[in-house]
Amino acid sequence: MRPTLQRNCLKALAISAGLVAGLPAAHAAGTLDVVAVKASVDKGLDGFYPHLDALYKDIHAHPELGFQETQTAAKLAREMRALGYEVTEGVGKTGIVAIYHNGPGPTVMIRTELDALPVEEKTGLPYASTAKQILNGRETFVDHACGHDLHMAVWVGVGKALMDLRSKWSGTVMFIGQPAEETVGGAKAMLADGLFARFGKPDMGFALHVGATPYGEVEYRPGVYSSTSDELHVVFHGRGGHGSMPAATIDPIVEMSRFIVDVQTVVSREKDPAAFGVITVGSVQAGVAGNVIPDQAQLAGTIRSYDPTVRQKLIAGIQRTAAAEAAMSGAPAPDVSIIEGGKALVNDPALTERTAIVLKKAFGDKASLMPAPIPASEDYSEFILAGVPSDFLSLGGVDPQAYADSIRSGKPLPVNHSPFFAPVPEPSIRTGVEAMTLAVVNVMQKK
Repeated sequence: MRPTLQRNCLKALAISAGLVAGLPAAHAAGTLDVVAVKASVDKGLDGFYPHLDALYKDIHAHPELGFQETQTAAKLAREMRALGYEVTEGVGKTGIVAIYHNGPGPTVMIRTELDALPVEEKTGLPYASTAKQILNGRETFVDHACGHDLHMAVWVGVGKALMDLRSKWSGTVMFIGQPAEETVGGAKAMLADGLFARFGKPDMGFALHVGATPYGEVEYRPGVYSSTSDELHVVFHGRGGHGSMPAATIDPIVEMSRFIVDVQTVVSREKDPAAFGVITVGSVQAGVAGNVIPDQAQLAGTIRSYDPTVRQKLIAGIQRTAAAEAAMSGAPAPDVSIIEGGKALVNDPALTERTAIVLKKAFGDKASLMPAPIPASEDYSEFILAGVPSDFLSLGGVDPQAYADSIRSGKPLPVNHSPFFAPVPEPSIRTGVEAMTLAVVNVMQKK
């Protein structure tokens, strides 16, 4: 572990230790009757699951992009009000907050995301999305290709389960429906709208994310869980002209092409090989005609890392490489813009271990340590940086046989953000409700 990350984890451990020590006696770490609580959750789900399944498929079929999730937020608000929660809408533009006070004790946050992706769904499911919305002035298909729809169903299921188990816990639960996670702006928007000033600052928080691992499984990871994400934008300038007379031009497409290849040496030759770091160019735009050399070319990409030192090395390498490509062409200096996105998500070690003990009792060997952080980013990190020690869990969502076949054949399964990504609703939703409810009751249990 890098020194900076180690310091962050040690700091989180100290915060968590102080948090647990500072709780009222009724909420100090005790022995939760995991079997009994899980049985109660399962019994409630036996009757409530059909409702969650219908809700999931409805949300899946009607996805909305970040800060446009008006109907999605309204559906969740209705669900939580019907369960008895005090709901406030329009927090951070389209976010919602659902509160339930159940006596003295800690305040625990449970978060879900509301938004979908500008992707055309290709799963062929009977409840597949055909929805479209406007993004950056253009119409686009929209799909819950990341699994946020499943998270929302789990979130409502946990809301119901905690109401059923009110006699087992005390304190305040704060359910957060966060907009615009995919553009890493929703958590910041809710915080900027006075989330903690208006509703109280949670003592701890929980969230989860479904992925392409077998359903029924839950993974936990203390310390670094996910990467930073920065947007990369570069505009290369040249001198336009006729495609048959390149000597009279400065070709920005050549500058851009060399950059796309050469910048990868920053990853392969300048960064520590043992440290995670990625520079990916996902969009290139230049010219409109095959016989015309344009006067500029632009690209967009993403920068990912776990460590701030690696992040700075990648950024410096990008800036240096872009300038060098332009200089080799005798072109003006390029415009390099790097927009800071999500921060690395660092789970609280003590809270994660406390939760892991319960998950192992509940799920046996289907609850396990996640072997490595994930390269994707997650703006739940903003809540952690705002001072909420948290445990962010990973939830399996694919058929175990399909997963085993994929491992055996070497043919990868569709992953998050693929137009073919489609978690299996049951038992994925049921497992998520069980895991999250147990995690919350464990830190709020009555003696």
